[in-house]
Amino acid sequence: MPKTSARLLALLSLLQTRRDWSGQELATRLDISARTVRRDVDRLRELGYPVTAFKGPDGGYRLDAGSQLPPLLFDDDQAVALAVALQTAAATGAGIGDAAARALVTLRQVLPARLRHRIDLLRVTVVAPPEARPAQVDSQVLMAISTAIHAREELRFDHIPAAASVPSAPAQDDGCVNRRRVQPHHLITRGGRWYLLAWDLDRHDWRTFRVDRISPCRPTGPRFTPRELPGGDVATFVTGRFRGSGGPADWPCRGEAILDLPAASVAPYARDGLVEELGPGRCRVVLGSWSWIGLASAIGRFDADVHGVRPAELREAFAHLARRCADAAAADPTPPAPRAI
Repeated sequence: MPKTSARLLALLSLLQTRRDWSGQELATRLDISARTVRRDVDRLRELGYPVTAFKGPDGGYRLDAGSQLPPLLFDDDQAVALAVALQTAAATGAGIGDAAARALVTLRQVLPARLRHRIDLLRVTVVAPPEARPAQVDSQVLMAISTAIHAREELRFDHIPAAASVPSAPAQDDGCVNRRRVQPHHLITRGGRWYLLAWDLDRHDWRTFRVDRISPCRPTGPRFTPRELPGGDVATFVTGRFRGSGGPADWPCRGEAILDLPAASVAPYARDGLVEELGPGRCRVVLGSWSWIGLASAIGRFDADVHGVRPAELREAFAHLARRCADAAAADPTPPAPRAI
């Protein structure tokens, strides 16, 4: 029989993997008697772990949430995954960067030497392009919105609309700074920013709001019955809204081309496009846009020879864009002299 400390760790590990265990299952997995399982459960309770018993044919146990945070048990992969998540937490914009840094220090202090060495080697720096840099939000605001969503309670808040010049802001959130009254449905993170998707009670339509521009009011409003989101899928609906469409999330103009570039060089800049490796130094890219000219421009920015352009509308857009570029290159760069008045 393993030592008591080893048995307790093994028992705790099993209780963390799923909600309910029968006493006989635990005894079989640990190769001990049911009586020893009961004694070890009592020892875990003395250490602060809220292990509760439930009735049944054989009886069983579950690890519930308690009033205090007891010591946690992670396997090697879980510990490394947690360290990576804590290092990248600041990039979420959820206002938890400092807390995550402190948690990482605490985690490192209790790790065995082998894991501490792995985490020290794994230093992650998140670098986002300027348009994707996270807008920091107050974690208390996130919690207030989450609570209202979970309780299905109407939410009132003051909101500062995004400036028209900010391309990442959804176009449908318009109007002056005022108090909004909504039925909150989902919290969404996109491009390093947090958004609230809600039914606007005054505008009788779905709206998305930047959370960093929200100041919730207390108390919340009455409970409501959630409306069905058009299409039923949050990701598809929100993607369509950010593209300026209230309908399907697909682009009205979609085409493909073969680029003389490796897929690894194209994929980071293709956003929601599809990049397929065709061989060393060649790939197929499938992109969408609101116009064929815009799509041709998006493909042309990759600074590579382009082949296999489809469909015909996209080839015509390339020809039209080529004529524009040729005219621009041939134009006299000298600005016209000002006219005398």
